[in-house]
Amino acid sequence: MDNEIIFAAYLEQRKNFINNQLRNPKYRIQKLRDLYQNIKKLESEICEALRLDLNKSATESYMTEIGMVLSEISFMRKHITGFAKPRKVATPLAQFAAKSFRLPCPKGQVLIISPWNYPFMLSIEPLVDAIAAGNCVVLKPSEHSPHVSAIIYKLIKMTFTQNEVLTVLGGREECSFLLDLDFDHIFFTGSTRVGKIVMQKAAEHFTSVTLELGGKSPCIVDETANIKLAAKRIVFGKFLNCGQTCVAPDYLLCHSSIKDQLIKEIERQIVLQYSVDPLRNADYPKMINQKQYDASLRLINTNNTIFGGRYNNATLKIEPTLIAADFDSPSMQEEIFGPVLPVLTFDNFDEILQKINTYHHPLAFYIFSANKRRINQALNTCDFGGGCVNDCIIHLATSAMPFGGLKHSGIGGYHGKIGFETFSHIKSIVDKKTWIDLPLRYQPYTKTKTKLIKKFVK
Repeated sequence: MDNEIIFAAYLEQRKNFINNQLRNPKYRIQKLRDLYQNIKKLESEICEALRLDLNKSATESYMTEIGMVLSEISFMRKHITGFAKPRKVATPLAQFAAKSFRLPCPKGQVLIISPWNYPFMLSIEPLVDAIAAGNCVVLKPSEHSPHVSAIIYKLIKMTFTQNEVLTVLGGREECSFLLDLDFDHIFFTGSTRVGKIVMQKAAEHFTSVTLELGGKSPCIVDETANIKLAAKRIVFGKFLNCGQTCVAPDYLLCHSSIKDQLIKEIERQIVLQYSVDPLRNADYPKMINQKQYDASLRLINTNNTIFGGRYNNATLKIEPTLIAADFDSPSMQEEIFGPVLPVLTFDNFDEILQKINTYHHPLAFYIFSANKRRINQALNTCDFGGGCVNDCIIHLATSAMPFGGLKHSGIGGYHGKIGFETFSHIKSIVDKKTWIDLPLRYQPYTKTKTKLIKKFVK
């Protein structure tokens, strides 16, 4: 996309924001209704685009992308009116007579940069929150999922004017050009490495940021866990989307006493969920491109493979794979974005929590246990974005809780009310009455005034 065209559209959108109808909550509700209806109209095309880019089945596409977006739209349509209302707060007696309130206002012009692994959901969900809060948006979907980017472009054009939402297609050049422009907020989902670049660029304009990044998300299974259920849920969470999920369990820490039993159950669940030969399973997704495919294969060798390890160069599919590892293994040095699960063991629960905290704060944390003391200890000792007890990844599938990371795994969050607030500036307003004007604050100051001030302000 030509940078001159992008810049002209950006300027036009920015100039017109002050008069944009999106500042009206009723209009936002109408536009989100239109977006909902247009997604339903294009559902089969969205599913086909996801199949072409990632080989996702229609069921997985709806469950992990389309359905989640529709749910967020439904939530926002229901709550926008309430979220957008001024919120009355207490006024100190020293400010009598007045009323105080918090006034949510849109930040203005927002840039959303989305990734390729959940290309529809991670583009449209933050867009929904930004529109709900009344912002205009420049949306940059990933060049690595071109079919989904094309259907997003079509969807946005059906639903919004360019002064409301502008979709910019292209790659690194277009993304770099956008980051040099002055936005009122930047929402980025992607790698920690690129997140640092986004933050540096935003600092040049004092632009606020929301960064949804990643990290090595641990999954602990102790000897008190329900092993069969843990295996079932771990296999679902890890190998969904061929392991290309930012909150997937990145490595498995199992108590040494249940290691063999757990591995056996995980192997059984892989066969049950993905068949004896996942490479021939039409509903099993593929790696997005050669680069990601090669990165996962480099972690697998004949010496460390416990289960799986087969691959198909023609289809870019790698079957669900378990590998033996320790904390010094190559698989433990960076986030794995593929269907490879390192298996480590522990004997001392306290020591393993300390070891987890030597890594950068992960985006997610999972523990499978029936021991409440250990669960509480882990949740309160380890630093992470969000997580689950006795399950994986489902904590992000709700509008009632924010989703986000911590430090290297992200800054800020979204979904539901928190999403509305992420894209809002809250103005603090005192509306002072004119029928009385207390003299205490005005000079000349006297002992009586000082005494009264100390009585009311303390």
